[in-house]
Amino acid sequence: MNGVLKTAVLAILRPLIRYLIGQGWTYGALADALKMVYVAEAGQHYGEAAGRPLTDSRISLLTGIHRKEVKRLRLLLEEHGERPMLRHGANIAAQMVAAWVSMAEYTDPAGQPRPLPLRSEASPSFEGLARRVKADMRPRAILDELGRVGVTQEQEGVVHLLRVAYISDLPEDQVAFLGENVGDHLRSAVHNLEGGEPFLERALYFDALPAAVLEEARPEIYRMSERLLREAHQRLNAAESPEGPQRRLRLGSITTKKTLR
Repeated sequence: MNGVLKTAVLAILRPLIRYLIGQGWTYGALADALKMVYVAEAGQHYGEAAGRPLTDSRISLLTGIHRKEVKRLRLLLEEHGERPMLRHGANIAAQMVAAWVSMAEYTDPAGQPRPLPLRSEASPSFEGLARRVKADMRPRAILDELGRVGVTQEQEGVVHLLRVAYISDLPEDQVAFLGENVGDHLRSAVHNLEGGEPFLERALYFDALPAAVLEEARPEIYRMSERLLREAHQRLNAAESPEGPQRRLRLGSITTKKTLR
């Protein structure tokens, strides 16, 4: 099992390491970051669960990290936390686009997003949409963000949605999304390895598709993905409630390609 696990870990890490090298991260920089992860995970999942005191010495025993270093890292975690969050403005902008393409009053009979007046009391509007998603930013600030990345265009007081997905062009947003998205996928995959009720984890895999076939199918696959996410948002948004136990859901799709020859 250790050999298989090592192979899997290396496969997971290789694209990340390639990116980190390009960003100037040395092995030492990654090793320092991994120490913090080891301390955080050991403290959260293995100390109290084993019925033993959650001491620095106990975490040192579990992780192999020196006790004094464990103490320093635990203080850092308490002070700064461990999860970089998606920039607030980017998060709100993404919520606006998701609601726009999925809520019935903001789409036409064919399911396409309607152009929205910036403000209107008699019909759905961009400002009304901001209220629906409970945005704690001014609608104009949200519109400026969406326009900056080419998702919307305003013409004579009417806002047109040009793309059905918000994708920030800021590197810090893209890196934060990488951590959130890949992190959630790994949490689900590891949960399934550990047993219990399995989480949804499915993938379609072809090993040697002709490149021309994939390129021809790519636009339709993209449309299928957008339809799935829009319909899932419509289904779940209607049932969203602050009452009762809360769970997180991340549903997505991804394509990759590797030239074989």
